[in-house]
Amino acid sequence: MEEIIRTGDPVLVSAVEALLSGEDIDYLVADRHVSALEARIAAFPMRILVATEDAPRARRAIVEAGWGDTLRVGPP
Repeated sequence: MEEIIRTGDPVLVSAVEALLSGEDIDYLVADRHVSALEARIAAFPMRILVATEDAPRARRAIVEAGWGDTLRVGPP
């Protein structure tokens, strides 16, 4: 799995979830509950992960949606 977005913004996470679902890309939102419990402090951001083979397509969809500035740097 590859992390493509790390954020404390639940609205962005919801929007990206809808986008990825529409593109038929499986994803995982990690740390959603920890982030919610800690009132979205920066120490516990939510992370959106996709399969490594789907990462280029997911990144492209996010850029095309206008959220390219939220992407994590590419794979290590």
